[in-house]
Amino acid sequence: MTRDRRPSLSRRTFLALAGASAIAGCQTESDTSNTPTPPPVVEGGYEHPTPRPDPDWEAPTTAPRTDIQVETLVENLEIPWDISFSGAGELYMTERTGRILRFDSGEVSEVARPADAIDAGSLPPGSDKEPWWVTGGEGGTLGVAVHPEFPDKEWVYVYYTAGEDDNKENRVARFDVGASDPASTEEILIEGIPASKIHNGGRIRFGPDENLWVCCGDAGEGAVAQDLSSLAGKILRITPEGKAPASNPKLGGDRRIFTYGHRNPQGLDWLPSGVPVASEHGPANRDEVNVLLPGRNYGWNEVRGVADDPSDAFDTYPERSDVMPPVVNTGPHAGWAPTGATFYTGDSLPSLRNRFVVGGLVSQSLWSVTLTPSGEELPPLNGGTRYDSDWTHDAYTATAHRLLEDELGRIRHVAQSPTGDLYAITSNRDGRASGQFPRQKDDVLVRLTPP
Repeated sequence: MTRDRRPSLSRRTFLALAGASAIAGCQTESDTSNTPTPPPVVEGGYEHPTPRPDPDWEAPTTAPRTDIQVETLVENLEIPWDISFSGAGELYMTERTGRILRFDSGEVSEVARPADAIDAGSLPPGSDKEPWWVTGGEGGTLGVAVHPEFPDKEWVYVYYTAGEDDNKENRVARFDVGASDPASTEEILIEGIPASKIHNGGRIRFGPDENLWVCCGDAGEGAVAQDLSSLAGKILRITPEGKAPASNPKLGGDRRIFTYGHRNPQGLDWLPSGVPVASEHGPANRDEVNVLLPGRNYGWNEVRGVADDPSDAFDTYPERSDVMPPVVNTGPHAGWAPTGATFYTGDSLPSLRNRFVVGGLVSQSLWSVTLTPSGEELPPLNGGTRYDSDWTHDAYTATAHRLLEDELGRIRHVAQSPTGDLYAITSNRDGRASGQFPRQKDDVLVRLTPP
C-alpha cells in the first residue's frame, strides 16, 4: 500500500527530529542547579546520561509463541495497578485502594498509604457483580516508580488521586521507603493534574535519561488535551526533584509538558535506541500505540474519530501535518483497552524479546507488538494484525499478536525484572471483568514463563 497521502517520515529522519527537538530546549526558571554536568551521550537521537540505549537493536522476524505459561506469585490483591523493580530486585506495587506494597523474597509487606489518596474500593474475590466501576471510578493509587539510583536514593514515586466528589486532583509524590515511617516523608512533586471518574492516566516511569515521565489523562474533558496551560491529556517529563528539564520542548505553556493531545495514555517504555513508545485508550475502540517526539501533538480530541463515526479510515490524520500519526490504531471495530506496557529485552521469554508487550483490559489479553523499522523484514502474521495504513507512522510497521486471551482476565500491567523475567498484574476486581473473572484468587501477581 502506498503512503503518498502524507510526507514520508523515515526512521532515520524520525530519530534525527527526535534528537533535534529534545536538544532544542534551554535553561528555564525551573532549572535551579548551577552544578556543572558532563556532556550527555547522544544515541538513537536522544540525550542520555549513560550509554545504555542500543541504537543497533533488531526487530524479530518471527511470530511470538502463544504457549506462554503463568506462575502465580501473589493472590487476593485489591486491584493492583502498577509495579516497579529496584535494581536489587525488590518489587514495589500499588493497589488502587491506597496501598504501596513491597514484594521481596516471596513475601508481601505494606510500605505506606498516601494520606490523602482516595480509597477506590474493590469487589470481593469471586464476585459476580458488574457495576462497570467501583467507588473510585478509574482513580486511586495508580503509578509507581523506583528512583533509578535506588538504594543509594531510597525514593519511591507514586501517582494518586486525592480529594472528594467533584473536587479531586491527581498528584505525583515521592516517599523515602528507607525511613521508619515512609508515609510521613511524602514530598508532593506535581499537584493539580485534573481528575475524574474516568481518564486519569496514571503511569509513571523513569526513562533512560533518568527523568520521570508522567502519563496524564484528559479527565473526560477532551478539549483540554490541546490546552498547553493544563496538565490533562499530556505526557510530562520532570527531574527526580520535580523540575522541568532544560531539554524539554518550549511550547509556550507548562514547561513540564513533553507531548500533548492524548486521551488516556497508560503504558510507556523505550525502544533500545531510546525512543519512547506509549499505549493509549481510544474512543469507541480506536486504541493506539504511539512513538513520542518532543513537543508534538498527538491529535486528541481533534482527530481519531468519534463515537458516532463508523468509518474505518481516519482522513484527518493525513490532512493534519501538525499531528503525529500513530503506529497502531485498532479502528472502530476492535479494541484492546491497552494499559501498562514494557519493551521486553530479557532472555526468559525468547520469542517476546525486542517486542512491545502491552496489557489489555476489555480484551482480557496480552498483546505482543513487533515494531519493525521501515524497510526491514516483517514477521509473519500467523493470526496477528498488521498496521500499515497510508496514514499510520512511516518510521515503523506494527504487527500485533494476541496472547493469554481470557487466561488471566484484565491485565493491567506487565513489567520486566532486572533478571529478565516478565511479570504481570490483573485488574479483575474493579467491576469490569467478564466471563469467569474475578476468580476467588483475584487479583494476582504472576510471572510469565516459557512452555
